[in-house]
Amino acid sequence: MTGFDPNLLSIEQKIGQLFFVGIPGSEFDSETRRIVNEIQPGGVCLFARNIKSLGQTRDLLDSIHNALEVVPLLSLDQEGGRVDRLRRVMSPMPAASSLLDDLDAFEIGNVIGESIGLLGFNMNFAPVVDVIDGRRKDLINGLQSRGFGNSADDVVSMAGAFLEGLGKQNILGCLKHFPGLAGAGADSHEDLPIVSISEEELRKKDLVPFVKLIRDRPGIAVMVAHAAYPTTGLQETDDNGKLLPSSLNRRIVNSLLRDELDFKGVAITDDMEMGAIVRNYGVGEACKMAIEAGEDMLAICASVDAVYEGYRTIKIAVEMGEIAMDRIDVSLERIARLKIGIGARKAYDESRIVELSDRVKELNQNLN
Repeated sequence: MTGFDPNLLSIEQKIGQLFFVGIPGSEFDSETRRIVNEIQPGGVCLFARNIKSLGQTRDLLDSIHNALEVVPLLSLDQEGGRVDRLRRVMSPMPAASSLLDDLDAFEIGNVIGESIGLLGFNMNFAPVVDVIDGRRKDLINGLQSRGFGNSADDVVSMAGAFLEGLGKQNILGCLKHFPGLAGAGADSHEDLPIVSISEEELRKKDLVPFVKLIRDRPGIAVMVAHAAYPTTGLQETDDNGKLLPSSLNRRIVNSLLRDELDFKGVAITDDMEMGAIVRNYGVGEACKMAIEAGEDMLAICASVDAVYEGYRTIKIAVEMGEIAMDRIDVSLERIARLKIGIGARKAYDESRIVELSDRVKELNQNLN
């Protein structure tokens, strides 16, 4: 068990805890060392560009972990299928849509959990709990094959089993993409998706997995989508009359997720460098808006310059009193509670990872 006392951190360290950052390469080189030392991020997320071999990945994560005073969240997007960051070092993992039942979902969650734990991770940005039913499966929104089953009940059951598999290996999970992205007709990596569904449909379908899966799961995070919901009463506009992305929208983050759903865990933005954000706002300004909306952690996963811009903007806003220190402290308490759930780091065992990779091959054969 681990965690930290927010009261013992400097202002700079407190602000660093709000950031979930990507790093540029596959080694703990001077640029990565500088990001880690200067930002002191609360979390680091690796992508395929960072993962070249098994031993290299573990060495990189060990170096990051050892360089930080506060134990970091170390994550990746390991869903399986088209979002498989371990494809270069393990057998390709099956997509959520190919899994047949809860037993399959638990098994792949357990295999992913053990594999990434041995590599040095303690968190996974998964599962996707967007409800991709028959009417939505052909929408061009980047979610094809990433969802479980064909209904809200399927998602609750199978994603819950996947989470149990992760949890058995002491890996934290993250539900995404709140409040539901499956009804979108665009990919938020490119532009702001418009989800033109009624509030009734949103509540009776898309919110159901979030409502049910956050119950009795204090060690869970929620990733908030960048999307607009103009046909619901949840939509807000910015000062220029533009539709606010959900990640920057108080009604969605604070009123819906916090107050109505009583979520007490960590809310993380989707990547702040996605087109849905950068085409409308600067990264720094968007980070400030996200904190004001109620987000706890800001994901900036590609550009080193964007990481520094976001950090500087929040630091200045705190120093100028535009963001109250009390507001930051609320998020730090949530982050500290989440980090209590980080288990002891597993010893590196490459032979066991190879065995798990062979098990993935068997799973794929059984599903085909």
